Amino acid sequence: MTSIPQFGLGTFRLTGQAAVDSVKTALDLGYRLVDTAQIYGNEADVGQAIAESGVPRDALFLTTKIWTANYARGLLIPSLKDSLTKLRTDHADLTLIHWPSPGNAVPVAEFMGALAEAKAQGLTKRIGVSNFTVDLMRQAIAAVGAGEIATNQIELHPYLQNRKVVDFARSQGIPITSYMTLGYGAVLKDPVIQDIAAAHKATPAQISLAWAMQLGHAVIPSSTRRANLETNMRAQQLHLTDQEMARMASLERNGRITSPEGLAPVWD
Repeated sequence: MTSIPQFGLGTFRLTGQAAVDSVKTALDLGYRLVDTAQIYGNEADVGQAIAESGVPRDALFLTTKIWTANYARGLLIPSLKDSLTKLRTDHADLTLIHWPSPGNAVPVAEFMGALAEAKAQGLTKRIGVSNFTVDLMRQAIAAVGAGEIATNQIELHPYLQNRKVVDFARSQGIPITSYMTLGYGAVLKDPVIQDIAAAHKATPAQISLAWAMQLGHAVIPSSTRRANLETNMRAQQLHLTDQEMARMASLERNGRITSPEGLAPVWD
């Protein structure tokens, strides 16, 4: 089975017409991976945008994520079927566990087993995890095998390079998907990134995205503006020198942005 596309569209914090417009514009520009989640409240909007875009379903890569309330064995598959109804499709290309189960209320083996069953039923082509630490990845691997885990989607940007998780995932052959690759805009003001951007006649956003992809990670930036969607996409054509990659590596500062109380594990 082919791997996950390295570049796609994120839809976090987009709902209603803003979500529909962002997805339709991105698809018009040539995006083919769209990333959503049950908790985003926009699966129906994404489904509408895809239906109105005219892009055939088999040309798309659709990712959604199961919310923590639906992890129990009897709930996960019905919740995914509900997501697919909203998305107007009979399958997802990738379905992720969105966060670890709060307080380990549902054991990793239980929800990974249910997710593997969803794959066996043809509801999703691939399965994976999100916001998982090394320990949680070990538990997921014990449950379904490393080869079954298509990605671990984690916060990763120049200020939070998450090397311990990345190194372990790589050792197991598990690809990383970077979310918040632009650090909510914080890294775009960084003088090092701005300097590298000037050298390439590129935007700081393009440099951050190109850096992550050059490390082998997939990226899913979001925007409601056509111009940004278009320039972000062109990051795929950029190549940073070894020296520039080293300068980017030096920006690590454990600058975590997303760590919701009650959801976040003890980070590595």
